[in-house]
Amino acid sequence: MRDFHSLEIWNKSHMLTLDIYRVTENFPKNEIYALTSQVRRAAYSIPMNIAEGCGRKSEAEFCQFLNVSSGSASELEYQLLLAHDLGYLEKESFEKLSADVVSIRKMVQAFAAHVASPKAPKVRPLAPKPAESRRPHA
Repeated sequence: MRDFHSLEIWNKSHMLTLDIYRVTENFPKNEIYALTSQVRRAAYSIPMNIAEGCGRKSEAEFCQFLNVSSGSASELEYQLLLAHDLGYLEKESFEKLSADVVSIRKMVQAFAAHVASPKAPKVRPLAPKPAESRRPHA
């Protein structure tokens, strides 16, 4: 098992998600169930899939969740472009958030390649704790 809190990619993507929630508060109210919701879901999908992958037993499963995380980053990148082009995001916010998304996606992809590498140290599942003695007391 891995501790997702200790991963730089999780921390950066969590901070990005918080930033996304802040900027989408200013999106038009008629977008609350449309673009606002989609942007937020794509944003939190990035750290959420990293965290879920950390709970998986095999590197292959972990990589699968990292790949989903990377895909969510690509989705978010487009959604930010759309929000900017619709006039919902100022240029400065758009450029900063887009740069953050691209950076995180590259980090996730590099980390997935590392985890999938045959040279990467393999994480073994935690061994179950030995059961306490069930003998009756004399």
